[in-house]
Amino acid sequence: MAAGEASINSTNAEFGGTGEAEAVVGVSKKERAPLLTQRKLFRSLSGRDISSTSSEENNDSGRTLGTFEGVFAPVCLSQFSALLFLRVGFIIGNLGLLASCGSLSLAYMILLFTILSVCAISTNGAVEGGGAYYMISRTLGPEFGGAIGALFFFANIFSSALYTTGCVEGLVDNFGESGKIAHFLREGRWYSFAYGSAVNVFNMLVCLVGAGLFAKLTVAILAIVLFCTLSVILSFPINDFFIPVPIPAANPLVNDSYTLYGNYTGFSALTLKENLGLPSEPYRDYTTCSGDDYETCSIVTFALTFGVLFSGVTGIMAGANMSGELKEPGRSIPFGTLMATLFTFLTYLLLFVLTASTSTRFLLCNNYIFMMGVNIWKPFVTVGIVTATLSASLSNIIGSSRVLAALVKDNIYGKMTRFIGLMSCGSNPVGAVVVSAILVEGVLLIGGLNTIAKFTSIFFLLSYLATNLACLGLEWASAPNFRPTFRYFSWWTTLLGIIGNGAMMFVISPSVAGICVIMLLVLVIILHLQSPSEHHQWGSISQALIFHQVRKYLLLLDSRKDHVKFWRPQMLLMVNNPRSACPLIDFTNDLKKSGLYVLGHVKVGNYNEGERDPAAEDYPKWMALVDHLKVKAFVEVTVGRTVREGLHHLVRVSGLGAMKPNTILFGFRDNTPSQDFFTRYKIPAKISYGSIDAEFGESPLQGESSPFNVSNYQATSPTSASPSLLASGSPGSVITPEEYIGMIADVLNLGKNVCLCRHFHQMDKAAILRKDNRQKFYIDVWPVDFFNPDESNIFGTTSLFLMQLATILNMVSSWRKRTMLRVFLCVSSRDADPEAQKKQVKHMLHELRINATIVPVPWDHVVTNIAQGQSDSQSEAEADTDYLSHLNNGYINGVNGLVSGQSVDTAVTFLYLPRPPPTPAHYARYLELLTQITNGLRPTVMVHGISAVTTTNL
Repeated sequence: MAAGEASINSTNAEFGGTGEAEAVVGVSKKERAPLLTQRKLFRSLSGRDISSTSSEENNDSGRTLGTFEGVFAPVCLSQFSALLFLRVGFIIGNLGLLASCGSLSLAYMILLFTILSVCAISTNGAVEGGGAYYMISRTLGPEFGGAIGALFFFANIFSSALYTTGCVEGLVDNFGESGKIAHFLREGRWYSFAYGSAVNVFNMLVCLVGAGLFAKLTVAILAIVLFCTLSVILSFPINDFFIPVPIPAANPLVNDSYTLYGNYTGFSALTLKENLGLPSEPYRDYTTCSGDDYETCSIVTFALTFGVLFSGVTGIMAGANMSGELKEPGRSIPFGTLMATLFTFLTYLLLFVLTASTSTRFLLCNNYIFMMGVNIWKPFVTVGIVTATLSASLSNIIGSSRVLAALVKDNIYGKMTRFIGLMSCGSNPVGAVVVSAILVEGVLLIGGLNTIAKFTSIFFLLSYLATNLACLGLEWASAPNFRPTFRYFSWWTTLLGIIGNGAMMFVISPSVAGICVIMLLVLVIILHLQSPSEHHQWGSISQALIFHQVRKYLLLLDSRKDHVKFWRPQMLLMVNNPRSACPLIDFTNDLKKSGLYVLGHVKVGNYNEGERDPAAEDYPKWMALVDHLKVKAFVEVTVGRTVREGLHHLVRVSGLGAMKPNTILFGFRDNTPSQDFFTRYKIPAKISYGSIDAEFGESPLQGESSPFNVSNYQATSPTSASPSLLASGSPGSVITPEEYIGMIADVLNLGKNVCLCRHFHQMDKAAILRKDNRQKFYIDVWPVDFFNPDESNIFGTTSLFLMQLATILNMVSSWRKRTMLRVFLCVSSRDADPEAQKKQVKHMLHELRINATIVPVPWDHVVTNIAQGQSDSQSEAEADTDYLSHLNNGYINGVNGLVSGQSVDTAVTFLYLPRPPPTPAHYARYLELLTQITNGLRPTVMVHGISAVTTTNL
């Protein structure tokens, strides 16, 4: 409705116009437009100056890596890593060939499902730096993306430490005191830690020079690793004869007095048969022993073995982590990752078969680097170990630094990580590299390779689970803009990926997996509550999923199946001046009882074709009002030539499906001055009901800000409007009494219940519900039609609707603790049996499960006025023509005094609203009587119901 000179405290108002340029809601200025690869063509067609994009194109010039060197080579190196030369014998010896091949296939199956999800997401839009974090955060939103990004960062940290430990293990085995090549390195736990620290510092220095240097070297490093791997594969057929391979001195089984050997038999059916199944008794991991006592070594389990195996092949994100340097990440990531994964899988499978066919189980379980003893030239294995593990550790520290840099850039963790972004050199995140290296140093203190592998596997499994979850969410949301060019995936592949990753996490270590999941949930909650990144308009998959589910369930919600047992108020509150309607909006939010709540507003005017929709312009401001008042309401703004016409629009089209308003609430048309609750302040000295607000003019600091004051408003995003933009009225619009009452009649004719709300500008909800206030307040119900007292039926539809609304309000937890329900029963000497009437009402309340106090109120002195007024003024025939004519001022004032006399401790009064007269000529008199009967009362709701809302049946 529109505001007029006569105030309608809560009926509707215009917004003040603003001339500022509007931001595009939901699109960050810093992000590339998704799904657009031919940006020059698009901008030229749209009339934009192509020269203005030079900075962005210069940024693209930093993308220099292709598929092979940018994806295939890093993924191969990461998946070969420590497993290729250091732990193939460990896996075959402790699991057997069949279980090893099954575990390898299971691990790669999990990886394949994740790769398919990564390929789908990476081909659905422009992928920036940050790899997996970027894809997950832009899909699941900043809360989940930031939490998963942190876990993925730590996964890379642990992985880098794992491969660093593997590199040190290979160096010590070859150049330690009992080395196979030389003997110049000292052995011991802290010596190994020192060597690991040196490798870590080397990695950091390479990263500080720049990832481009590593990228240029990856092809050469891969070539070296492949050459060394080929030498190992060829050594099996070349050395097809018996070779005794010494057990390393680090194994406690070895004494100083003699050397222990394991047997390399060459290709042997007997050896293959012995290595097919699981060992009869589990072996021990000699790298975890305390001193020289073999019994102190930890027993090797399937969980430990699978953790080691999986940690060695987790490098599928190595290419995605380089997304910021790839020329075509949408093409390179899927193709390069899949080809690298297939290549490494076949390589491992071949090595597994060759190893199981030629080496005894005793050798495999007690010499993890047995390959050196059977290779055609031992240094080949040494070079392979160092290059594979060093390149993998370097790749992971680069990946971790890129993820951390992306987290800092997005300001996910605010001040906690802001200092990292201050240390950068061009595009190289120096601060992120240094922090990553420091954390790797800390992980090196944990211990051996097998111990670190357990944590690494779980971190990666959780990260991969989130990646699959992101893709599954996109697929289930059925968003039209999710149309990746990579088609070889479906919802069931992502679901299998989630199940596989989740299950194997708990197989490897239930305790560590549980801790990681708890960490993830805590991070999600913290980021949801406090993250500065909420200002980033990335879009969240949760919104798409909610839309999808709501649409589905709305279609299932059939209005033809409605039953009175499950009735609930679905409210449309017509708001004129939102600045003065704040208390009523807040009150209605309590009255809705989990039902639909819509704030309706009519902009009076003509919508001319070709102009922008004024309702759409104002919608963000109304949404800001909803956020500010913290009410669970929808907003509907329409344009009409008159307020009455706009009301018809809102009553008919508000809601969706079976969720449509059944009760329309209006503010009251009177001459009460509008009050601006956006600028009001509380008076601390006045704590009594109805006295919390006052205008302070030039001294706004004299009191505490009221809950409706816009100074308390915090925008949810940079593009949010502010409720302060709401104007106090629409100049030139006047709502006449005839139009106002006509609107009420229209709503009743449209089959909706009506509530008229008056005096809610006096409501002090905080004072009523204050815990330290021992005063008890009441919710009063007067189920009497004061305009037709003789025909009033306390068991009628409107009377029951009155009691239902009052009961609903009293059911709200905050109101229930501080208020009681009273039902007033007007009795007179003309009643046949007042006591029997009270018993009937009490029985009805009991049947309806309404806990209320019945208060009989004598009103002979009031009814006498109406009888005298009728006999003195006009005949009974004339009274039938105008049923309002017998209501004289004496009677109306008597009713007003009767109600106000019982309202000393009343919080809210519910009155019976008579139906408007059928003739518009009597509308003004009808409104006048309503005004007189409610003058000076507490906040009052006048109710007229037309449909059953409660029942005594089960």
